[in-house]
Amino acid sequence: MADFLLYEQTGPVVTLTMNEPEKRNPLSGNTATDELVAAADRIHDDTSVRCVILTGNGPSFSAGGDIRLMKQQAAPEVDQMQLRQFYRRGIQRMAQALFNLEVPMIAAINGHAIGAGLDLACMCDIRIASKSAKMASSFIKVGIIPGDGGAWLLPRVVGVSRAAELMLTGKMIDAQQALDWNLVSQVVEPDQLMQVAHELAASIAQHSSHGVRLTKRLLRESLRAPFDTVLELSAAYQTVSHKTADHAEAVDAFLEKRTPRYS
Repeated sequence: MADFLLYEQTGPVVTLTMNEPEKRNPLSGNTATDELVAAADRIHDDTSVRCVILTGNGPSFSAGGDIRLMKQQAAPEVDQMQLRQFYRRGIQRMAQALFNLEVPMIAAINGHAIGAGLDLACMCDIRIASKSAKMASSFIKVGIIPGDGGAWLLPRVVGVSRAAELMLTGKMIDAQQALDWNLVSQVVEPDQLMQVAHELAASIAQHSSHGVRLTKRLLRESLRAPFDTVLELSAAYQTVSHKTADHAEAVDAFLEKRTPRYS
């Protein structure tokens, strides 16, 4: 993790901090995509990690795409096929990596989450926001569409009608409205954001790595699979879970009225 992303692990919790505050933590025109994909790969392979917190340094969570880069991309000499590959191999690769990560992710939205920055938050499983945070799906205001999967993500978080309102108007909403619309699950004082995020992460990370990861995977598959398929997956995942050392330890701990000790 070199320039854009700070990677810090405390016990079973990893905190990823986007760290270009002077540019409002953009997701293009820098190494953001490569570093976020690399972080996802590292977390996926490290079975000691049970929860991830994603946040931004400075007054913004992420301002999304770099406007100056957009101007360069609109130049006549830029080939359309090149531009298509830029999205497919860039921010879409990041979206796939983060959305499919089996470790639960908490977005601690410390400030503005705009455009792709909002979509990045929607790639996470849980979103909590500072009272000072503001959010917008503002692609329409610069004459483009969500190139990162936002048209699939946002309706699944807030519903089709509200997603359409946000995407077609480009309007900005504050943290309270985001809470009212279920875009976030908590709104807290700015100086309490990371404390609350870590408390939430700890309440997840106290459980077994195996159970946490399979539950997250089942939630993800449930977004795109029919009920019968989810039942089949549930039967398969449950069968595997019953045979794990984590399950045996959890049952023993429950019967012995003690805290489980997972390996």
